Amino acid sequence: MLKTGPRRRISGLFHRGWSWFLDYVYVAFWQVHGFLFRTDAARYLQDVDPRCRPVLLLPGIYERWQFMHPIAERLHDRGHPVHVVDGLGYNRGSVAKMAGLVQDYLALHDLQDVYIVAHSKGGLIGKYVMSDDDDGGRVTGMAAINTPFSGSVYARFFLLPSIRAFAPSNKILRTLAGNQGVNSRITSIFSAWDPHIPGGSHLPGATNIELESHGHFRTLADPGLLAAVEHAVQTPPSNTP
Repeated sequence: MLKTGPRRRISGLFHRGWSWFLDYVYVAFWQVHGFLFRTDAARYLQDVDPRCRPVLLLPGIYERWQFMHPIAERLHDRGHPVHVVDGLGYNRGSVAKMAGLVQDYLALHDLQDVYIVAHSKGGLIGKYVMSDDDDGGRVTGMAAINTPFSGSVYARFFLLPSIRAFAPSNKILRTLAGNQGVNSRITSIFSAWDPHIPGGSHLPGATNIELESHGHFRTLADPGLLAAVEHAVQTPPSNTP
């Protein structure tokens, strides 16, 4: 008979393996859903409360904005106009290039007091935009979900440059990590266990919220996550630009 310690370890490994499996079931569902049911993002700019600040969604790598559908629905139901940058596509470009597209979108639509809600790589793009002195102070703050602010040790084992860019030694990641001036305007929300970011998403100087859920992707539909995002959007930091 197994002793309590080994039994707990085996149980923990099984639980994490199951969480990983469910994470990819979630990915498969929303990738197929986004491909088959192309929701028109324009609907999230209609029937909104003019008193509510605009929200900009930034998905993670290989994700279209539809991947963040639960968040878009939640915030739009609360009266927020929800913007997306169609030009990001599946978000495979470099952080700097994608940030440029975001800045162009903000300028084109002359958006002010914008709150970014980002997933994974999207949080790096959002911080890049917030760190750029030329962004005109358009962004009030950001809620970043499971963002690899310190990179992921797993990234170095991939051949794809788009994935290797998340290695902790990456120049852009190190530059962003060194720029802590905007951290106080960021709320980093992350899973208790993220299989893709073993080092976690804790960001020094930011508001850090750890959820009870496990996973990198299906956290996007976690009721606790949705509540935390809503609170962050409606309660911006006091030291906004």
